[in-house]
Amino acid sequence: MPTTSYGDISPRTAAKAAKEFLKRGVPYLVFEKFGQSKPLGKNETKAITFRRYNALSATPATLTEGVTPAAKSLTKTDVTATLSQYGDLVTTTDVVMDTHEDPVLQEGLEVLGEQGAEMIEIVRFNGLKAGTNVEYANGTARNQVNTPISLSLQRRITRSLKRQNAKKITKALKSTPNYGTENVAPSFVAICHPDCEGDIRNLAGFTPVERYGSMTPFESEIGKVEDVRYLTSTVCAQWADGGATKGTMLSTGGTVADVYPILFFGRDAYGIVPLKGKNAITPMVVNPKPTDSDPLAQRGHISWKGYQAITILNDLWMSRAEVAVSENP
Repeated sequence: MPTTSYGDISPRTAAKAAKEFLKRGVPYLVFEKFGQSKPLGKNETKAITFRRYNALSATPATLTEGVTPAAKSLTKTDVTATLSQYGDLVTTTDVVMDTHEDPVLQEGLEVLGEQGAEMIEIVRFNGLKAGTNVEYANGTARNQVNTPISLSLQRRITRSLKRQNAKKITKALKSTPNYGTENVAPSFVAICHPDCEGDIRNLAGFTPVERYGSMTPFESEIGKVEDVRYLTSTVCAQWADGGATKGTMLSTGGTVADVYPILFFGRDAYGIVPLKGKNAITPMVVNPKPTDSDPLAQRGHISWKGYQAITILNDLWMSRAEVAVSENP
């Protein structure tokens, strides 16, 4: 078989492999669902632009009979993000390919699918946790935090979002390899580490997903409190020993509380390139073959690569809560 941009597999096989790759990664794609998304086209530049049209002034304008008022002009804000390329590979051997009873190529692509999704989500988390709008569970700085999330903290955050006219999320990307959106019940969304789950469940008014009735929960969603739906992801890593004296909070070192970020979002708070569609990733398979560096054809590779970008579109439509987590919630 002639070598293509997909290695030793055909474009048709590569398309099928990409679909399986993306399908395996879906459960890890939490931030994927709620950002303003722009699919990556083929042969485009490394810069992608997200656009927001600004609100018009609502100052009352009294009309004069028979006189046309001065027209206003639409203004827009463009936010440009630079695409970065990510990827990884695993090595196979001729012995494994010849003697292993499992379908090694299929298993390799599936494992890389999980890794690729998690890698991209870590990139997104690192970009979003750098937002400047922050509330602390107690105190005025991270190194003073040693209490868990509270209903009062959530309400301070949602009040701040509403003051800035942050809109609730009403659409989310579908949980499929193909690009598409679906309508969801209006709400703000909060994403946090699973360690925070116990304290969130203890909040007054918490409604678990099994009591949603007709509302369909997202993957990894645990429930809602008032107008905030909570999802968990292990990519939302804590700042180990980042807080104050631990008391009854979790601590990596045993003395100082770990501090966990909980990221709250309204609609269009950030922009992403979705990990969906035919241009999202390029899977490649290279079977063992004789080369100058491998004359006995003992090594092959399974790999993937893809372009991604994450950017904050409006810092005032998102907020980061910094909290400790109870040892025994």
